[in-house]
Amino acid sequence: MTPAPAPTGLPLLMAFDLDGTLIPERGDRLQDDVATALSRLRAQGVKLAIITGRDMAPEAVREAMQPHAVASNNGGRIEIDGTLHTEAIFTPDDLEAVLAHELDGARAILFTEGGLYVDIPPGYEPEPWMVLRGYRPLAEAPRDSIQKVGYFHPHVAGFAAQLRESHPHLVLTGAQEPYPHFLTVTPTGAHKGAALALIADALGVPHERTVAFGDSDNDEAMLEIAGYAVQVGTLPLLSRHAHVRVEMQVELGTFLSAWADRLGG
Repeated sequence: MTPAPAPTGLPLLMAFDLDGTLIPERGDRLQDDVATALSRLRAQGVKLAIITGRDMAPEAVREAMQPHAVASNNGGRIEIDGTLHTEAIFTPDDLEAVLAHELDGARAILFTEGGLYVDIPPGYEPEPWMVLRGYRPLAEAPRDSIQKVGYFHPHVAGFAAQLRESHPHLVLTGAQEPYPHFLTVTPTGAHKGAALALIADALGVPHERTVAFGDSDNDEAMLEIAGYAVQVGTLPLLSRHAHVRVEMQVELGTFLSAWADRLGG
């Protein structure tokens, strides 16, 4: 890949996926060189955003980065300068369709603001992060405030295909590499591309002055619309959108430091 010229000068918005991009997979803090580079960029006037599939960004990451905006649940919930800006909730009919699966033995997770509801089949142990979060049984989930649904199952791809046929307005990610056994479903319009556009508008940054960093299939939408797209890793799905690639997540700090050098600080 021949790198395209990176945008310089202000205004500039840099938006980062979390796992495998800004931090190591399932990590909870920034590497030191990444934190230093982000601090330099922020001091230079660059706007910073987190756009993640997680339902919340780790507090240590937020404290070190001091982002101007945070979008969680694949863009379904957006905070601007610490204030809730928008929140996508499933309609009752859409939620019914998403929950009406035939995935025998699937592990299902429903996410609300601050709540985690899990259906764990017999023989499976809850993952440590679920225990840490204090999950509750799926049957107790308030059906009027669900923001995201996740499924773990070897055959989620088939269910995803059914949903795309019957409910094409819903947003589906996963069920393919690099997460072939995990499917995420979010409400209409709740995707990272829409979140990037909304954040840019709220912060007064033209869309062509946005830079998106991502490594996975749920990052495709924001890499596609960003003014400049940085692929982290080598997932083939993202290559057609990327202006440049950072081969490994551990190289991100060096990449961002070089960008700060170009901006002159």
